[in-house]
Amino acid sequence: MPELPEVEITRRGLLPDLAGRAVDAVVTRQTALRYPLPRALNRRLAGQILRGIDRRGKYLLFRFDPGTLILHLGMSGSLRLTPPGEPPGKHDHLDIVFGGRALRLRDPRRFGALLWTPDDAAAHPLIAPLGIEPLSGAFDGGWLYAATRQRRAPIKLCLMDSHVIVGVGNIYASESLFRAGIDPRTPAGKLSRARCDRLAAAVKTTLEAALAAGGSSLRDFIHSDGGSGWFQQQHAVYGREGEPCRACGAKVRALRQGQRSTFYCPRCQR
Repeated sequence: MPELPEVEITRRGLLPDLAGRAVDAVVTRQTALRYPLPRALNRRLAGQILRGIDRRGKYLLFRFDPGTLILHLGMSGSLRLTPPGEPPGKHDHLDIVFGGRALRLRDPRRFGALLWTPDDAAAHPLIAPLGIEPLSGAFDGGWLYAATRQRRAPIKLCLMDSHVIVGVGNIYASESLFRAGIDPRTPAGKLSRARCDRLAAAVKTTLEAALAAGGSSLRDFIHSDGGSGWFQQQHAVYGREGEPCRACGAKVRALRQGQRSTFYCPRCQR
């Protein structure tokens, strides 16, 4: 699933080409994603100027004067800029045409979501409950310490809880905990202030490194220009079960948490 770095990289890739441009047309080929696509989307958007593209967690917010398109890429979604006449593939479900470019949504598993709101997007039921942005100035060890005091859940699951912190999915939670030297099974409320300081810094460092590397291109994710990221080549533990830890040489282990695989070093992470 695309996580915060992949979504942010998509946003940055699209913004220079599309911001300030008017929509010529919306072409819909498949109306059933996670939710039905908004009705009369072509009528709503034709002639409207895209004012900007923001990100909230793993959601992209396409800002128009009458409202906002809220997009989640789901498990396998991606956005590409293509010539509008390029034949669509089997899983290319929607085009938003801007002059000589088409913003094309591809989603093989159809777990993505595209919604329209004429109101403030921050108040939308999918956006309003979201937690703190981990790359914001407000996210630090003090915030993390206060937010976890009454939480018994393992710290790995807290990092992945979008109502607590947004955008830190499975890959980057595992990598951040390795950087911080914290066992993913540790109850969140048991972390000391010093360990929260280390973990908050590790989350920021891990996400920033992923952004610099173009994200992790696993399975279906590709950039808006068709390229790929290479952060997966830097993974210290994720996906490396049985391989030697890059720091100490111990074998990386895996376990299941919240129906997801967690990877960690039993020697480096306590």
